[in-house]
Order: sequence, then structure tokens, then C-alpha cells
Amino acid sequence: MAEHSQPMAPAQKIWERVPKRNPNFTGRADLLTALRKSINTVTAVVAQPQALQGLGGVGKTQLAIEYAWQYRDHYDLVWWVSADQPLLVPSVLAGMAQALGLPSATSTGVEQATQSVLRTLESGVPYRRWLLIFDNAEEPEYIKDFIPRGPGHVLITSRNSRWSDHEPTIEVDVFRREESIAFLARRLGDAIAQPEADLLADKLGDLPLALEQASALLARTLMSVEEYVSLLDEQTGRLLSLEKAPTYPQSMTAAWQLSVAQLEDRVPAAVEVLRCCAFFGPEPIPRDVFRRGNRAVGPRLMPILSDPIELTNALSNLERLALVKVEPSARTLQVHRLNQALLRDETSEKDRTELRHEVHLLLAGSAPSDPDDTAKWAQFDELAAHLEPSGLIDCRAPVSRRFALNLVRYLYVRGSYRQAQALLNQYIKRWAEASGERHSDVLVARIHLGLVQLALTMYGSADRLMEETVDQMIDALGPEHPETLWGMNSYAGALRGRGNFLRARELDGEVYEGYRGVHGETDNNTLRARNNLALDFALTSDYTEAQQIFQEVYLHRSVTEGVGRRVLLLTWTNLSRAVRLSGKFQIATDMAEEAYTYGVSHLGDDHPITLRAAKDFAISLRRSGRLTEALELMRDTHTRLVRLYGDGNADTMAAAIALSNALRAAGERGEAREMAQRALPYYPGVFGDDHPFTHAAQVNLALLMRLDGEAAAARELDERALAALSERIGRDHDYSVTCAINLQNDLAALGLHEQARLLGEENHRLIQARFNPDHYLSLVCAANLAQDLQATGMKGESERLLTETMQRLGAVMGRDHPETLAVLAGERLNCDFDPPPI
Repeated sequence: MAEHSQPMAPAQKIWERVPKRNPNFTGRADLLTALRKSINTVTAVVAQPQALQGLGGVGKTQLAIEYAWQYRDHYDLVWWVSADQPLLVPSVLAGMAQALGLPSATSTGVEQATQSVLRTLESGVPYRRWLLIFDNAEEPEYIKDFIPRGPGHVLITSRNSRWSDHEPTIEVDVFRREESIAFLARRLGDAIAQPEADLLADKLGDLPLALEQASALLARTLMSVEEYVSLLDEQTGRLLSLEKAPTYPQSMTAAWQLSVAQLEDRVPAAVEVLRCCAFFGPEPIPRDVFRRGNRAVGPRLMPILSDPIELTNALSNLERLALVKVEPSARTLQVHRLNQALLRDETSEKDRTELRHEVHLLLAGSAPSDPDDTAKWAQFDELAAHLEPSGLIDCRAPVSRRFALNLVRYLYVRGSYRQAQALLNQYIKRWAEASGERHSDVLVARIHLGLVQLALTMYGSADRLMEETVDQMIDALGPEHPETLWGMNSYAGALRGRGNFLRARELDGEVYEGYRGVHGETDNNTLRARNNLALDFALTSDYTEAQQIFQEVYLHRSVTEGVGRRVLLLTWTNLSRAVRLSGKFQIATDMAEEAYTYGVSHLGDDHPITLRAAKDFAISLRRSGRLTEALELMRDTHTRLVRLYGDGNADTMAAAIALSNALRAAGERGEAREMAQRALPYYPGVFGDDHPFTHAAQVNLALLMRLDGEAAAARELDERALAALSERIGRDHDYSVTCAINLQNDLAALGLHEQARLLGEENHRLIQARFNPDHYLSLVCAANLAQDLQATGMKGESERLLTETMQRLGAVMGRDHPETLAVLAGERLNCDFDPPPI
């Protein structure tokens, strides 16, 4: 049937049984448009019936009523059929006989009158423009034979999702939030402010029936929104039974109880599953939870979940009555938050306790065991929404607490540090109250919190927390307990954060030996300890040892199944950084590019470890002489870090320093100095006044000052930094000799060539002893020393050293490298500091 192009006024309109229009109907314009378009779909000469499907209370009936009223001029006959009792449907249809000019049911019988009505409607005589609305038609099998297939239109409302197997279906969902707010504003006017409307809509889950009922009660009693919300939390069932919506035959509570009662006798297992779902959160529940966790639950759910046929039947019946909303593509099911509250409210305290505990066991039993395995992150993400609403935090079962800890570990490795921090603070407080402050679960949660604080660069807090917790672990669990070893390994990170690099190396060495002795060389714990030990070697300038360990760890992790992408990228980036710090810039650049590309592809641009990989790649690009690419990538990385973490985060600060160095190398000295001065004030607060990074970062500023003609001020700054670095980490440390190279240049700029030569000779000896002759620091120091030898009259020694250095520079860095060309042009070379992650 083609859509009626122009409504024609009939001699007599027939408008039977259609309920009164709701004066408060609001929104739903998009659904009405979609319904009008769909209901006029042409299939030969027969229009297709259209079903409106959704859970109880979403407004299917109201939408059908509104459609009938809005488009009443398009129809000559509109008939409303209440189909909630299928046995009465034939009588209602037979009642149309007289309106169609047919013998009445009293003379022919209901069955014959019904068939006559259907044939007449299908013929289009006397009416082609008719609309039948079957309201609350729950079972397609009971109704489908009574649907006329003719030129008119048929509209069906139902909770049963199986209508989609029979007719085109539009799913009617809850209001969008803006629709909820508009509805409440229309009903309550100035009596409700927008924030209150938003809160009420949230608490009622945007369910139209509940909003209608609540607004009627608020208008009649002048109850405040705050009071209503408080009562809703405490006495859901009683509150929702106080008032029925003016246009709905039952209260929210009564309608819900009727739906559940229909299943109670027929499929009791479905009701038990439904009650179980009430103790999850209101977010979608993964269907696989019931499969993966079926061995973990207790006696109430075990008989159902261990029988896949019983479970399938239960879920099928729940979906058919729209008691759960199923998303087949996502494999999830969902119970509306109000219906969850009503279920919990009508459940006895004993049953509530049992069901809640079984949900805890179900969540824990269905969770993956390794939160570091990136492939399992989606499963953790699905379960995370149910942690707090289910009350699992208060469960004392070891399996539940292990899941809770694995979940915060997942948040940590994903980079959601603030969320992990908030949850851990809850764990520690509530578990300490329930089990004691020295319980192993509390101690483990404290170490997790320390790791999160390290990620948030709260190094002082992490140091204090972890030191105290590790001491308690040693006392309560013993020094060789796996949790104690893990705590010690984590505490070493705090020591690095406070600049105690040697002590961190000693502690990580102890942990590594402990793990290796118990688990062997290739155990994940052993590999993690080795990775951290390699970090310590890099921070103490032993780049050869660091590179060797990182390489061994990377080779093992890169070929081992189940290694998380984050862990692999972390190791990969650590290795490329160690190669760069060893002076192999081109190789490091190639490795860093591969690592960064992997991070973008597998973790995303904004993941913390991807951003670290980006920073290291940009530094390698700069060291290799590819300044334009380095500057572009470093700008982007710094921008992302500022957006995610702000200026006062260690990773952002490191990116600002690296960007300043790239700007300086590209000749943008003004912006480079601005960027350095933007980052430096944060260093004392984040790391402490005497941290090596705080002192080393001053070297970059001193360099920019000298290049701007402030050689004397640069000298003073470098002298202070060199003294502090020598005292804290040793005169032969990378950061110290870097500072000394720049101080040598300060002296030369001031014309103090003798002092510059003496400092250069001392520095050259230290570098030669600590690093190899081809190391970048050796070459830079030698190139500058050759100029100081020349300036102090030692021409022969200068020429020999310069010739040897040029040969090494060409071989190591390439003859076209900017710094090789700079030495050839008689320029002095400078060094800078790029803070590594700790």
C-alpha cells in the first residue's frame, strides 16, 4: 500500500477504544517519524504491521496513542485492541462488525464475526484507511492469526523481543537525558531546577513511566527532589507503589510484580537469574560471566549455571518478557536500575546476602587471571562497572579480593591512575576495618597504591608508603614471601623516584636473586625484577649492562605467548633507550620507531607507555640529526601529555625538557628557553631539591643562557649543578660529565681557556674510564678539548686529537651528521639532559 498522499475527510470517522491522549507527552519526535516512515512501507499492495518493542514503562503504549492522535486525519477507522489477554482479542475484533456493516457477533458468533471483520479489512471495502493497534501483545503466536493483511496499518506494542522474528520492529528505549529533563520541567515547571531534574532522571534511569509517576507524586505532595531520592534509595518498592501514572493502569511496583509473577510458576530458574542480576550494577552484564564463572558460584545458582540448557531457557524467557535487555552483538544483558532496586527491595535480607555473595563469586570466577595481558583488558573493562554496585569491595572471600586487586592492576596498566587510586583508598580503609591493618590483602593494596602514586609522580608519598609497608611485610609475611619480594621490587621504584639510584639497584638485585632462586630465570616475576634492575644500571650510567639485560628480557618476552602489549612495549622502549644512551643513535632510532608504531597500533596514541615511546623516538630522531621530524613528534607528544596530566607530571616535564632541546637544536632558542623555564619550577616539588634530575635539568637552562650571551651566569649555574651532581651520584656519572662538558664551554666563552683545558682533560679521563672511546660523550669532550689545547698553545696535541676525533665521529655518527659538520666548521659541541622515566 502506498503512503496516503493527502488525507480525505470521510463521511463518518470511527474512533473506537483509543485511550485519551497524554497532555504531558513530550519528546519522541524521532521515534514518531521513524514509526510513520516504517508503518507506510509498501510490500506489494499490503502494508507491513509495525511492532514497538521495549521493556515495561518505556512508553510504548503512549507512543502508539500519540501516533494515533497525531495522524488521526489520515485514517477513517482507528480501533484499539487490548491484547494483554489473548483470549479476549477475538471478541474485541468481532466488536468491529457493526462499524463495518457486518452482522454482529450476537447473531453469527464471535469466531465467524471475527473472520468476517478480518476479510473485510483486508479487502479495503468500505475502508482502505484503517489503523488497528494491538496493545501489550506479548506472545506473537497468540496474536499473529488476528492481524489483518490489507491496505490499512497495524501497530503492535509488546515487551517481547520475539516480535522481530515476525514483523518489522522499532525498539523503544528509555528517554534520552535531555528528554527526561524536558519532561520533568514540563510537569513540574519552576518547582524543579535543572540539576535536580538531572539527578532525578539519573536515579530513575530515564524510565518514562517512573518519571511520570514521580512527577505526579512530587506535584501532589510538594515533596522535595532530595527527599524523594532519599526515599527511593531506602524504600524503592513502597515509594513506587504510592502513585500510578495518570495514563497508566498500574503503579510501577505493581506492573513490575505482575511481570515477575508471570514467570514465577512457569520458569522459576528465570526469576532466580533475574534476582541475581539485581545485584550487579545497572550497566550491561557480560553474557559470558555466567559461563566463565559457573564453577565459582554457590548452591543457589550452581544448578542453573551448570546446566547450559536451563540457563539458556531462563535468559530466553527473561528477554521475551523484556525483563532484561539483550544486546546480541555485544553479548550483554541488562536490567533497568529501577527494576533491580525493586527486586532487591522485595528480597529478604537472608536471600539478599546469599545472592550478593554469589554475584561476588561469579564476578571473581569469571575474571581473567592476568591483568597485564592486554588481550584480556576488554573482559576487565566489562566487569569493572559492577565492582562497586555489587558491594564486592566488602566481600572477605580471598577470590573476591584477588579480583578486586587485579582490577586495580588493570586500571593501572591501562593508564587510568586516578580511578585506581580512588578504588585502592576504599580497599585499604574497608579491608583494614574488617581484617586489620596488617592483613596481607591490606599490605598488598598499599603497595598497589604506592605504584599508582609513582605513576602519578607522587614520589615522596610513594616512598613513605612503600617503605613502611615493606617493613610490615617483612615482619608479617617474611622476607622471602612472594608478596614481600614484589613489595620490595615496587619500593625500588620509589627509591629511583627519590634519586637513590644505587640503593634501588641493590634492592632490585636482591629481589632478582630471590625470584630466580625460587622460580627460575624465565618466570614473569624474575623478568620484571631484571627489567627494573636494568633501569637501575641505566640510571647509574652503566649503559652496557643495562642494554644487555634489556635485550635478554626483550628477546624472551617478544616470543612468549600471553605477554601483554604494554609489558612488551615497555621493554622494547627501555631497550631502544639503552641503545641510544650507549651512543648508537641510528640503531636506537630504528628500534624506537618500531616500538612507537607498535604502541600506537596496539595501545593507542594516548596510552602512557606509547607517549613514553614517542618521547624516546623523538629524542633518537634529534640525536640522529633528523631535527624536523623530532620537533614535530615532540610537540605533539608534549601537547598530549599536558592535556592528559598537566604540566606538573614527571612525564610531561620530561617531554617539555626534550621539546626545549629539540627547539634549541632547530635554532628556536627563544621558545626553547621558554619551554625549559616552564618545566624547571616543577622539579623541586615533584622530585625534591637534591634529586639528580633537579640538578641535571639546570644544565639545559645554563646552556641556553650561554647561547643567549649570558656566559658568566651560565658558568655559575653549571658550577653549582656539577658540585651537587658529583656529591649525589659521583663525578663520573653521565649527568656530571655532561654538566662538566658544558661548564668547559662556559669557561671557553669567557676566555678562560686554561681553566677550560684543565677541566676538559679531567673530564676526558673520567669519560674514557667510564665509557668507551667511541661513546658520544667521549667524542664531544675530545672535540672541545682539541680547541682548548689549540687555544693554550698545544697545537700538535690539538691536531692529533682533532684528527682522531673526526675519524671516530664520521664512523660513529656519519660524515653528514650536524655535529660532525659542526666540529669540521670549528664549532664547539654542547651536551644536554633528557630525563628518562624511572
